[in-house]
This record gives sequence, C-alpha cells and structure tokens, in this order.
Amino acid sequence: MSSEKDRELDLATELERGEAVAPAAVEELEVPADALGTARRLWDAARGQRWRLVVAAVCSVLYVCGSLGATAYSAHLIDLLWANIQAAFAEGEPFVAAIGNGGEEILVFLGIWTAAWLFYTVQVLVMASFAERLNLGLRRRIGEKCARLPLSYYDAHQPGDTISRVTNDLDKVSEVLQRGLLQLLIAVTMVGGAIVMMSTYDLALTGVFVAFALVATVVTKVVTAATLKVAAARQAALGELTGRVEEAYSGRAVIKAFGREEASLADVRDAAERLAETSGTADFVTNVIAPAIRFLMRLCQVTVGLLAGGMLVMGQISVGVFQAFFQYVMQASEPFTQLSLTVNMLQGALAAAERVFRLLDEAEVVPDPAAPAELPEVVEGRVAFEHVRFGYAPDRPLMRDVSLVAEPGQKVAIVGATGAGKTTLINLLMRFYEVDGGRITLDGVDTRELTRAELRRQFGMVLQDAWLFEGTIAENIAYGKPGATREEVEAAARAARVDFFVRTLPHGYDTLLSNDAENISQGQRQLLTIARAMLTDPAILILDEATSSVDTRTEQAIVRAMEAIMEDRTSFVIAHRLSTIVDADLILVMEAGNIIEQGTHEELLAAGGAYAELYRSQFA
Repeated sequence: MSSEKDRELDLATELERGEAVAPAAVEELEVPADALGTARRLWDAARGQRWRLVVAAVCSVLYVCGSLGATAYSAHLIDLLWANIQAAFAEGEPFVAAIGNGGEEILVFLGIWTAAWLFYTVQVLVMASFAERLNLGLRRRIGEKCARLPLSYYDAHQPGDTISRVTNDLDKVSEVLQRGLLQLLIAVTMVGGAIVMMSTYDLALTGVFVAFALVATVVTKVVTAATLKVAAARQAALGELTGRVEEAYSGRAVIKAFGREEASLADVRDAAERLAETSGTADFVTNVIAPAIRFLMRLCQVTVGLLAGGMLVMGQISVGVFQAFFQYVMQASEPFTQLSLTVNMLQGALAAAERVFRLLDEAEVVPDPAAPAELPEVVEGRVAFEHVRFGYAPDRPLMRDVSLVAEPGQKVAIVGATGAGKTTLINLLMRFYEVDGGRITLDGVDTRELTRAELRRQFGMVLQDAWLFEGTIAENIAYGKPGATREEVEAAARAARVDFFVRTLPHGYDTLLSNDAENISQGQRQLLTIARAMLTDPAILILDEATSSVDTRTEQAIVRAMEAIMEDRTSFVIAHRLSTIVDADLILVMEAGNIIEQGTHEELLAAGGAYAELYRSQFA
C-alpha cells in the first residue's frame, strides 16, 4: 500500500476510533460491559430456535428431579432391603431379592435413573442443535454485515480483528451455550434441590453443609477477582509478545541488513519470559479455585459423615436416610465446585458475544436508492466533480471545494506529494466514501442516484498492490467477468502483453497461484491485473501507481499494456513518476486534499508552479 494510503488510513483510524489500533492478537478482557443486555440480544437472535432452549431447560430440570428423586427413593429402598435382610437372617434363611421382596422397588429405582439419563441425553442433543443454529444465524448476519460496512471500517480495523469475531468469538459462544449454560442450570437446580431435600431429613446436618457452601462462595469471589487482574496482565504480555514477533518477522530484511538479529531475538526472548511469568501466575490462580472448593466440599463430606454416623449409631436416623443424605451432599458438592468455572465460562462467552454484536452495530454504508437512476446504454465516461467537500470526520475537512471535469476518452493524471489526497479522490469517485457536500456525476448522473454495483461496473481498477486470488491464472483474469470464455481470457491476456509469459508456464492458463502469487514476479502479477481489468471492458479506468514497484524494463511493458487498455477510455492515473503521465490530457496537482493546479504538461510547466517544481526535482 502506498505511503499516502497509509497516512489516510491512519487519519481515518484516529478520527473514528480516537486511539491507536491495538494488535489483533491482543485478547480483550473477558468481562462483558453489559452482561444482561448482551444476554437479551442473544435471546432475540435465537428467535425461531427458542423452543429448543425451552425443551433443553425442561429436560435439565427433569434430569435434576430424577437424580434427586432417585436419591430420595434410595433411602426407602435401602431401608426396605435392610429390613428384609434382617428378617431373613433372623429366620436363618438366605435373603433373595424377588418380586414382592424388594425386586419391584429395585426396578422402580432403575427406571428413575433410566428416565434421568434419557432427559439428560435429550437436553444435550437439543442444546447442541440450538447452539449451532444460533451460531449459523449470527455468522450469516456477520457475512451480510461485512458486505454493508463502509471502507472506513476496514481502514480502522485490522483484518484479524474482524476475522476473530466470525471464528473465535462465535466458536466460544457456541461451545459455552452447549456446555456452560446447561451446566449452570443443572448446578443451580441440583444444589438448591439437594439442600431442600437434605432439610427434610435433618436441619442441623443441612446447616453444616450450608456453612461450608458459604465459605466456598467467599473463596470463589476472592479468587475470581484475582483471576481478572492476572488475566489482564497476561493479555498485555501476550499482546507485547505478538507485536515483537510480528515486528521481527515483517522487518526481518531490515533487521538482518543492520545486523540486529541478536537484539531482536533478545526483545522477543524478554517478552516471552514476561508472558511465561504472567501466564504461570494466571494459570495458577485460575486453576487453584477448583481444587480449593473441592477440598472444602470434601471436608464438608467428612464432617457430615462423622455427624451422621453418630446419629446412625444412636438410632436417630436409619441406614437409608444416612446414605441418602450423604448422596445429597455428594450431588451438591461437585456442581458447587463447577459453578465458579461455569460462571467464568459464561462471562467469557458473553464478552465474546458482546464483541460480535458490536460488529453488527457498526454504521453501514448509505443504502442504495429505492428508485435508482439509469445510465445510458453506452456510457461515454464523462466524470465531473462539482464543489466536492469531504473529511474523515465532520470537524476535520480534507477536501473543501474540489471541482474538475474529465471528458470522455481523456487521460487524467493525479500527482502530488505523499498524503495530498490522490487516493481519496479515487475513493470518492468509486463511492468507497460518501461526499459531505457537492456532487460527483458520471455522464451527468449523480453517482449517489446509482446503485453501487451499477456505478462500479463502469470502472476497471489496476492498483499498486497487484492482488491475485488463490486459483488458476485463467480464473484470476476472469475474476471480474466469471462467465468469460477461455478465448476472451486469452484475448485479454494478449492485449495486456501477458499471453507469452503465461504460455511458458508448465500448465499455462491452468497454473495455480496462491493469494500472494510467489511463483511469478511482481511485474507479471501486475500484467495479470491489467488483463483482468481489460477483460471487463470498462468505460473508465483507474490506474493507481501501477508501475511504482517494478524495474524500468518491466515498467515499459506495463506502460505499453496500460496504453492499450486506456485507448478510447476515460482514465485516471495516479503516479509519482511524472515521465509516465507527460502525455496526459489533464494533470491535476493536489495538495492537502485540494486541487491547486490543473492543465496539460506544457501548460503547467509554463505556469512555473508546484508541478513545474516537482518536475524539475525529478529531472534536474
């Protein structure tokens, strides 16, 4: 990307976000700003799937009821079997469980657990379906949203930031909805139900359990608060390491050229050590809570076991009640241990969902007109800027009063220092940004009265960054015209003077390219993009410094190809090398976003202004 584009994108970033863009790899603190509001929006997004959530919740409650009911029934079953066993031993006969002698009760007990298992299975299946369908719906909404986002959004956000919303954040939401939400529901109902059932047997023993539970709750709150602090420290350390590694990788040539390998390695090593240290602390604090709570619950079980054992010996409770009460303590202890982890999981999922909804709430491009205007069947290519005003923010205008006319078939060159606004002019012409005042017309039609698709169909672009997509050479040339025949593709390649080189490749036009096309040269990539633009047969061409990164010989080949494609077409050429635009019909000299001179090469040289000075600086 040109330095001018970098400056303009930085300006957009600063104005729209008010701060520097953080590296995409830096994780955000997993605490939602508005947990209730985000949960409400997830509920709204689940419209049409809510019945699945209701079914899963009902099945979860029934599963808990079955589990608690089975434990209560086990008290009756144990007491019955114990009584029958004692009676059989008193009569000197072996005890045999049979129908009428405890067998029916055993079958009922088995039936209760079977029903509980069925309810649990159903809720798992239904919840998985609910989570994935909700995920799919949000992914579709994000896909549609990305098509409606303005260029300013992409200028102000790193690609990894947006990709993370579609992948990592939605995956986290789906995973937690499948497991965490139901775990929370089951844990809460299991703990609450177990306490209620324990209280029906003995209030004193129930009080012992509640006391331990309160202590565990306090410990959980303290550790959770510490977890948030160390998590923030780890995220900061991770961001620093990611930045160091990215810097070392991207600037490897400069680092080697200046012999700074050891210093760069030391920076990465120091950042890695800081991350290891903070991660160790964070992992310890995060993982210590479950064993701590589990230890308290085990201590509770021992205490309850000793007290209940004494009551059993003194005949205050039966054997069945003893084992049932102890089962309730076990059933409540493990879910209570998992509650802290589950709450953290849900908190992280809500933070991820919040970031997803933040993307969905981003401002969109102005909608296409309901009744769009129509261009003539044959577009001549007359472009006019009429008193155009524009700024990346209302209080920071960049263009104040820009007017120009490009007649059909003219070659219009745009020159100026870095950051003069050359690329901004093209962005406004393509409606990547909307003007703040004035208007831009194409063959007399205000471009805002056209649909964006209709407007952009009239343009062909060859950019400085010769971006090619993963696929064959033929597919890349036909990208703007997917239905093009092989003959049309080859004709465009011949016109762009790229056919000969393609035929020297082992697979010709079927040669596969990666998105960075490392198996061909920069000049060859540029010629392919010219062929791609030529195939669409546009009315207007935009050439954005297409020869800035190639050698002189390759530049000559590209210039000849561009001359062929520009013939009889209106064209806008952004160039730093003035030698490539001396034959332009109109040269626009830009400074600080405005046109300060315009005319032909000879006229501007004769005027002795900014263009003449720029020309002399290059050809002194």
